[in-house]
Amino acid sequence: MWGKVDYFVLLPRYKVYYMLQFLGNMEAKADAKGRIFVPAIFRKRLQSEGEEFLVLRKDIFQECLVLYPGSVWEKEIETLRGRLNKWNKEQQQIFRQFVLDAERLEMDANGRILISKRYLQMVSIESDVRFLGVDDTIEIWAKEKLEKPLVDPDEFSLKLQQLMEHFH
Repeated sequence: MWGKVDYFVLLPRYKVYYMLQFLGNMEAKADAKGRIFVPAIFRKRLQSEGEEFLVLRKDIFQECLVLYPGSVWEKEIETLRGRLNKWNKEQQQIFRQFVLDAERLEMDANGRILISKRYLQMVSIESDVRFLGVDDTIEIWAKEKLEKPLVDPDEFSLKLQQLMEHFH
């Protein structure tokens, strides 16, 4: 009744992207050498997803550092390359600046990353830091920068309301 199947091909109708997501707000300390323990909740998530390296760069808009899991960084670079013309001098400079400000990191066996003094100075980190899970990246802030809200609470609620009204 049933014949032998030599091979089977499944053609996906939609490309599915699995996205890493980080959520949390944890404190840590940088030691004198710039080593910082990545919070366990983030470390476990990175390890469970098989992330082998991280990329660190200063945020474009805020005075903080951003840790990109390797796979997220590669997608960011792919997206940026796709939007820029490599034969356009100005656009090539934008791409160059974006990657120039990036550094590849790996966690040591104890779950620490080593952040160079240059990066720590860029964002005024001396010792106390806050790790923030922000979607598919992890931000590292000087603790004192987050002691006050980044945006006025009333302004935040108004802007969020206006933004969400456009989607309904």
